[in-house]
Amino acid sequence: MPRTPVNVTRLNILEWLKDPVAHFPEQRHGDPVEDGVTAEAVAAKLGVSRAVAGTHLTLLADLGLLRTRRVRRRVHYRRDDIRIAEVARMFEKGW
Repeated sequence: MPRTPVNVTRLNILEWLKDPVAHFPEQRHGDPVEDGVTAEAVAAKLGVSRAVAGTHLTLLADLGLLRTRRVRRRVHYRRDDIRIAEVARMFEKGW
């Protein structure tokens, strides 16, 4: 089955990451706004395994919609609002 960039789960993740403090619990390491949130936090919010959340996050990061940062041993994910705006403009112009 091909992986598509747009689905409800990935749109929810992007929406939650607009305001990670409001949507995710406090993290032990890393600032959720500056560094992002972990795959574990996203998995808990979605109610899925870390591997499933990681698949969604990796696809979004590969598309350039999320930035990654390693904090200690964990990868944190945050929105790349500039890239998201660029993609939105491409679709508005008819690709």
